[in-house]
Amino acid sequence: MGLIQKIKANNFTWLNITNPNSASIEYLRQNFNFHPLDLDDCLSETFRAKLDEYENYLFIAMNLPIFDRKTRIISLSEVDIFIGKDFFVTVNDGRLEPLKNMFENCQINELDRVKYLNDDVTSLARNILNNFQKYCFPILNHISQDLQSVENEIFNHQEKKVVREILTIRRNITNFRRSVESHKNVIKKLCEMSHKDFMKNDLQLYFKNNLEQSKEIWEALENLKETVNVLHSTNESLISFKLNSIMKTLTVISVTLMPLTLVSSTFGMNYIIPFQKKPWGFFFAIGLMILFTVLIVNIFRGKKWFD
Repeated sequence: MGLIQKIKANNFTWLNITNPNSASIEYLRQNFNFHPLDLDDCLSETFRAKLDEYENYLFIAMNLPIFDRKTRIISLSEVDIFIGKDFFVTVNDGRLEPLKNMFENCQINELDRVKYLNDDVTSLARNILNNFQKYCFPILNHISQDLQSVENEIFNHQEKKVVREILTIRRNITNFRRSVESHKNVIKKLCEMSHKDFMKNDLQLYFKNNLEQSKEIWEALENLKETVNVLHSTNESLISFKLNSIMKTLTVISVTLMPLTLVSSTFGMNYIIPFQKKPWGFFFAIGLMILFTVLIVNIFRGKKWFD
């Protein structure tokens, strides 16, 4: 069931809805003049971040990465934000720790209320974005540490062991990139909303730090993507090299055994064969086998198959 919580600030009310359902969305419908499509977006999954401008409010939909420590998988968590002159509404699934902690701290801590709610909705939007971005950096560091561990295992001859690990990291990076891909565009659009009477005039300067952090996160993800692709290629090459070595060994064995099988089967035929009834016939067959073996081994050695 959707949980609706409020904090009354000096100039606006922060309304936070956790795990939205039809009842909580109906509450928004009755108390705010929000567009029906925006309300529908609060109940459905939005895959790309966006900012929609209306006469009396702004609607922002964003996805943030959530790292599950048990499964070690990064998933996406959506937050929808309505920004108006006297209201700030956040709709989320309750998994976003920075938003959850920020709201709870503002409820119980006077210093946090002064820090985040003593100005206006623009200041709160900037602080929320800042906390979201700060939340991303430890996840980036964790991915970097995983990549370092994978690199060490690859060069410690653990190629097969790390195949699944590499695929997990690639999946996490892909989900992370998908979540923050459009954030920079949303922040840029926010910087262009100074014509709204409920937004500050110097938005370019106001959101400059958020925009720089967004670029920094994206560049870090690009580097991680390149690194994991290189490690994946390296690991595949080492596995392929080992497989080729195994195939080479099996080829040498099978080719070496072919003339031996031919000689033994020939002397085992139910026909009269020269030397078959001679006392030294057996040793002749064995010597012939040894001769073929030495010849084939020398051929492979000449082709440097044993290097």
